[in-house]
Amino acid sequence: MGMNMTANFMISGLQYWLVNHPTILNFQWDPPQTPFSSTMFLSAAVLSYLSLILILSVLPLPPLSPNLLKPLTALHNLSLLILSLAMSLGCALTTLSHTPHLNWAICFPPNTRPNGPLFFWAYVFYLSKILEFLDTLFIVLSRSFARLTFLHVYHHATVLVMCYLWLQTSQSLFPVALVTNASVHVLMYGYYFLSGLGIRPRWKRAVTDCQIVQFVFSFAVSGLMLYQHFYGSGCSGIWGWCFNAVFNASLLALFVDFHLKSYAKNKNKKIKHS
Repeated sequence: MGMNMTANFMISGLQYWLVNHPTILNFQWDPPQTPFSSTMFLSAAVLSYLSLILILSVLPLPPLSPNLLKPLTALHNLSLLILSLAMSLGCALTTLSHTPHLNWAICFPPNTRPNGPLFFWAYVFYLSKILEFLDTLFIVLSRSFARLTFLHVYHHATVLVMCYLWLQTSQSLFPVALVTNASVHVLMYGYYFLSGLGIRPRWKRAVTDCQIVQFVFSFAVSGLMLYQHFYGSGCSGIWGWCFNAVFNASLLALFVDFHLKSYAKNKNKKIKHS
C-alpha cells in the first residue's frame, strides 16, 4: 500500500510539473510575441553560430586549458542530459494524458493551433537546440578539429530550422520525433558526461546505432501519417514535414557514412594490434 501511494504521488507530481502546470497548459506560439519566435531571430541564431565557429576556427588561438574546459563540458552535458529526459517524459506524458486521441501523436487535424502542452515541449526542444550550439564551441576551443565534421555543423545548424517549423506549421508527427530524439540524447549526453569524468562507457557505438534506428523509425511512422493525410481528413503541417523528411534523409546518409568509416577505422586498428 505504501509503495502504491508513493508511486501515485510521484506520477501526480510529474503530471503537474510536466503537463498541467499553468505555464505549460497555457502556452501559445505566437510570433513575434513569444520570445525567440521571429524569423529574424532564427536567421540571426544560425548565421551567428556559423560565423562564430568559422572565425574561432581560423584564429590562431591556443587550446583552452583542460582544467577549465572539462568542468564546463561536464556541466553542459549533464544539463542537456537532464533537459532531454524532461522533454522526453513531458511530451510522452502529454501525449498519453492530454491529447484527445493517441492518433494526435501521428496526425494533427488540419488547422491545429500551436498551443498547449505538446507545443510547449516543442518550444523547449527548439530552444535546447540553441543550447546545443555549445557542443561545437567546446570542440573549437579545445582545438580538436578532427571532431569538427561537416555532419556535426550541418546537423546543429539545420535542426534549429526544423524545430522552428514544427511550431510554425503545427507539424504532425513531431511528438514521436521529439520523444525518440530526446531519448537518444539522454543516452548520448550520458556517454559524453561520463567520458568527461574519465569514465569510458563501452556503448559509444550504440549511440550512433540508436540515431540511425531513430531515423529509420521516423520514416516508417511517416508512412502512417502520409496515409492519413492523403486518404483521410488531412494532417496539419505537411510542408513542415517535407522539410523534416529531406533533412532526416540527408542526416541518415551522413550518419551511415560516419558509422561505416568509424567502424572500418576501429577494425583496422584491431587488425594492426593483433
